[in-house]
Amino acid sequence: MNYLAHIFLSGSSPKSQIGGFVADAVKGKYDNYPLAMQLGIWLHRKVDEFTDNHVLVKDVLTDLRPRFGRYSVILPDLFFDHFLAKNFSDYSKVPLRIYSYRFYIYLLLNYYYLPSRVQGFLWHFIFTNRLCRYCTVEGLFESLQIMVTYRNIPLSTKSIEEYFVDNYANYQSLFNIFFRDLQSYLRQIRKTDSL
Repeated sequence: MNYLAHIFLSGSSPKSQIGGFVADAVKGKYDNYPLAMQLGIWLHRKVDEFTDNHVLVKDVLTDLRPRFGRYSVILPDLFFDHFLAKNFSDYSKVPLRIYSYRFYIYLLLNYYYLPSRVQGFLWHFIFTNRLCRYCTVEGLFESLQIMVTYRNIPLSTKSIEEYFVDNYANYQSLFNIFFRDLQSYLRQIRKTDSL
């Protein structure tokens, strides 16, 4: 899953949401962060583990790899974030715009805790309103283009966008099934597992 999903799935605590957001920039141990951030990082890693092993995601990657090569692994995360953003009112009582703005404020208030990698792109992330931009296909592929340019990834965003639009209804259905399974898994591990 990508940024929006990781934030959303980290729970209602601002610091836990920040942990979910920054987890990719945190390598190894993370016990030097506040406890709520540790929970968010832990949940992020559990979400990634579940996602990597889910049969639907594996099937999607099998379909994507011949078309887009080794960078295909980033595409389902982006596709699924689009559907979460587009249908956010199905999952949250708080509208996406308000949810996003609140989160941007949380980030600024907790700037000290952010890894330097996240501090480096934070202002651009906020000023371009990345979380809200995911709800349109155009905004989604602007985000992908930023990633491709920033990381110098040899992908054609135009061909990926064409593929995504052609397969839009199928990906919507896959997301609905996958996200239900993921939420069920997280409810279960919150009851049985711990940091």
